[in-house]
Amino acid sequence: MRRRLLAVLTALIGTAVLLLSLPLADSYARGRTEHLLLQRRADGVRFADLANRIRTDADRRELDAELTRYAQLYGAAVTVVDTAGHTVGQAGPAPSGAAAPDAQSRALTGRSTEALPTVRPWGPDTVVLAEPVGQDERVGGAVLLTVPTDAARHDVLVRWVLIAAGAFTAFGAAALVAAGIARWLLRPVDDLDRAVATVAGGRFEVRVAADTGPPELRRLRRHFDGMAQAVADSLRRQRDFVADASHQLRNPLATLVLQLENTEPHVRPGPGRQAHALALDEADRLAELLDGLLALARMESATAPLGECDVSSAVTDRVAAWAPVFEAGGLELTAEVAPGLRALTLPDAAGRILDALLDNASKFVPVGERVRVLAEAAEGCAVVRVTDTGPGVPAEQLPLLLRRFTRASEHQNIPGTGLGLAIADELARACGGSLTVAGTSPHGLTVECRLPAAQGPGPN
Repeated sequence: MRRRLLAVLTALIGTAVLLLSLPLADSYARGRTEHLLLQRRADGVRFADLANRIRTDADRRELDAELTRYAQLYGAAVTVVDTAGHTVGQAGPAPSGAAAPDAQSRALTGRSTEALPTVRPWGPDTVVLAEPVGQDERVGGAVLLTVPTDAARHDVLVRWVLIAAGAFTAFGAAALVAAGIARWLLRPVDDLDRAVATVAGGRFEVRVAADTGPPELRRLRRHFDGMAQAVADSLRRQRDFVADASHQLRNPLATLVLQLENTEPHVRPGPGRQAHALALDEADRLAELLDGLLALARMESATAPLGECDVSSAVTDRVAAWAPVFEAGGLELTAEVAPGLRALTLPDAAGRILDALLDNASKFVPVGERVRVLAEAAEGCAVVRVTDTGPGVPAEQLPLLLRRFTRASEHQNIPGTGLGLAIADELARACGGSLTVAGTSPHGLTVECRLPAAQGPGPN
């Protein structure tokens, strides 16, 4: 945004500088041309006066001498003609070009040259001006001056260079001021952008430190800090409530389970014994649910820093620990682990995520099917993928699997709370990674966890 704002401001400044400097340069060129006309017109008037006073050969010789000295001094050509256009006196080459006949005809009608072509650095090289000899109806000829414009063009060039230098200096100074203004305007916006990105990542303790910029942005910063504080307080109270409620319910639940177990010997066989067993099962399920809620509350309120984790070792250890469980359940568990995988995670996060994925597979994959664990590096991440050959989940239900307490309709009777994948997803996001669920061809389910790779080579 800063670059775009600077581009707009620079374009506006450049346009303003051009709109000021170009007319100024053109005005000087016109003024210098007018000055040249006034200078040479005075000379033309003097020569016209000399030509008008010619009466004798001595007067003609005086005019020729004046013309010659003038041509030598200024490098200009001077021609005096009578009313028929015949040359009366001349010094330098005869005037040429389209401007000479027009200036001569105007002078023979008693009109002086009133304007010259504007002199600019590239031309014209010479200009022609004419003065009538005599006045009104007594015009007896014309004086034509062919004047070189070298000095005038040099003056115009020097002044244009000075104007250009001033324009570039003004442009540079204005651009520096614009850069400072853009920085002053957008620094609060940049701080707010970083703060919003941090809040979007789940860290609500961030605050906008800068207190600069326009008053409107300073008010926006204060409102954002207040909003972030309010959201952080609300989430903290919510998490505290879930954690406290789960923790407080565990003691009465443990007492209830103990009482149910103590009454088991006194329950006679029959429907009462079956109801008693169902009550114990529901109590165990409730205890598992409370444990899951406590795990989620601890995870959401965790502030432990990320550290480097040996993903290869964690995956190998957890697969070895789960192998007897899968073998007892009639499932085939295989693993393919690339060496040296390291990631930045919360403590033991990789192992806890894999525990949730393998626990989910052990519950929902039918007997005789296969579960494969793959750990590899891909696109700057350590990827842990668990793939099974079970029946899978319908495509429309895949986005729901990572929600809390969500279970497929055909799995409602299988023990569990519906929190396993949700806990794994929360833990992956807390590490800066992600958890995705997809179908497997021709059937089955693939759960993939991506964790940000640690910088630098890991051990082989």
